[in-house]
Amino acid sequence: MAIAIEGAPYRVIELVDVSDHVIAEALNGSLADGYRFESIHFVTQQGSRRPTMAFLFFTRSASGDEG
Repeated sequence: MAIAIEGAPYRVIELVDVSDHVIAEALNGSLADGYRFESIHFVTQQGSRRPTMAFLFFTRSASGDEG
């Protein structure tokens, strides 16, 4: 789930389906929009190694310029 705010220097995407295809789609979509990938954080439940959610964090310059 991504909520786009026009011109925002940050983007956070919450994923409840933590599969490689969904993560790749979210990464590629944000990179195509001019954002730079910063980090990914996985949420797990106690006693399980499989993530139940993921948060992807992106940034870009306030003016929208690359570089």
